Amino acid sequence: MQEISFRNDILPLKDKLFRLALRITSDRAEAEDVVQETLIRVWNKREEWTQFGSVEAYCLTVARNLAIDRSERKDARAVELTPDMEEASEASGPYERLVNKERMALIHRLINELPEKQRLIMQLRDMEGKSYKEIAVVLSLTEEQVKVNLFRARQKVKQRFIDIEGYGL
Repeated sequence: MQEISFRNDILPLKDKLFRLALRITSDRAEAEDVVQETLIRVWNKREEWTQFGSVEAYCLTVARNLAIDRSERKDARAVELTPDMEEASEASGPYERLVNKERMALIHRLINELPEKQRLIMQLRDMEGKSYKEIAVVLSLTEEQVKVNLFRARQKVKQRFIDIEGYGL
């Protein structure tokens, strides 16, 4: 088994942990606190790293649980997507940028309306690029449950987007 290094294997996960925490807490300061606490907890478990199937999955699980705890305490509801998803093309004019901005705001809203499990699965799969297996480990689900929830989440967002864009509903 490969030797696990905090600097090379765990520290590079801080951006993923932050995005996950931000997605759950919707508060930058809270998300930063979650990442810091996650890294401290993972460091304190350094003797057990070799026993973990995936250190990354363990880190994401710790961050997720801490973020949910903090979110429940703060009763946060709004969630942000990553900023790079919102960037409009530099070549587009002001009208196109406005339309893109409004569409992104609509997509934010539609994703926020999803049940928490579907939001998290969508975040991990579509925004973090996690495999179904990794998501299943992080959320303690089967791969089949992950696939079903992701499919349903995408379908809901797609259908609501089409209804609103096409019919103004």
